[in-house]
Amino acid sequence: MVHAYILIQTEVGKAAAVAAEISGIPGVATAEDVTGPYDVIVRAEADTVDQLGQLVVARIQNVEGITRTLTCPVVHL
Repeated sequence: MVHAYILIQTEVGKAAAVAAEISGIPGVATAEDVTGPYDVIVRAEADTVDQLGQLVVARIQNVEGITRTLTCPVVHL
């Protein structure tokens, strides 16, 4: 299982709506609107890195109101 945090910037005033929509996507464990340089932080999981990439590109980045994403895979050293 691959886990990642996805840091999302949204259009002004769209953070809550983006977080609510993303939280319903399969593979998303949590989606919360936050303050700071990013507007929403998502914890996602998938069976493989490729499936994680598909989740981000095909599902999450297509949500209306998102301007930029940064995916940070979790590593266990």
